[in-house]
Amino acid sequence: MSDKYKPPIITENNLSKAWARAFLTSMSQKKKKELTPLVVMVTELNNGVGWEDMEIRRLLDTSLQKMGRQSCNTVANTIFPESLWNPNGDRDQLYNRYKKLFPCLQKIEKKNNLGLYFERLIAYDPSESDNPDSNKSNQLEHIIRAYTSRQGVRRSVLQAAIFDPRRDHSRRPYLKFPCLQHVTFTPYGDGRGMAVNGFYAMQYLFERAYGNYLGLCRLGRFVAHELGLELVQMNCMVGIGKLEVYNDCVKGLAEGIKEILAELEQK
Repeated sequence: MSDKYKPPIITENNLSKAWARAFLTSMSQKKKKELTPLVVMVTELNNGVGWEDMEIRRLLDTSLQKMGRQSCNTVANTIFPESLWNPNGDRDQLYNRYKKLFPCLQKIEKKNNLGLYFERLIAYDPSESDNPDSNKSNQLEHIIRAYTSRQGVRRSVLQAAIFDPRRDHSRRPYLKFPCLQHVTFTPYGDGRGMAVNGFYAMQYLFERAYGNYLGLCRLGRFVAHELGLELVQMNCMVGIGKLEVYNDCVKGLAEGIKEILAELEQK
């Protein structure tokens, strides 16, 4: 690696702009279209207000649809199924709704045969009982109960694993799941704010990255809500950020994004 190479650290107060910068930076690489490593930070989330520029998202979704890829929202739902969550209801409703729906979700896509991210978060080891008092397989529930008990809980308890070596270590040349390895939740600042942190071994910057960031933010908002905190930041650490399509295939998308970013800079 050249001494001049500096791994990108992207910081924005808007999710769409953060993804756009990561995407355009990967396109500018002369040889491998990879960013190794890549760190993306989205700040000033304000618990869900002002996350996105919808023009950038619509432009990306149009390109994804033309190439037969999943939309940003579909990818985000693998991390957190926002439509199943009622913030004013009992979180057990969310868990139960998802568990009933999960067999159908597995059948929709072959890539789901090893599981989905949210499923790993609430049913990491399906062999454990459903008793919430003894079941640490539901990692999110364990995190929420441990933190809200206020009995000298350590901050390191606020973490959840996705990667399971028993199931996921494989010699297959291409494994579609899981790219997301680990998630942590970090209270900070005045004690009322929270950051969500996602760790990826590899991230596909065209089809997956935007939805990954969106899903992490939605997951963070859910956990923050249940902890009595406010989501203020999303941090995504990526071992290999890979542009998985040829530049010519997304040239129009890149030009459109550059125009939108230029307009935003003038405001």
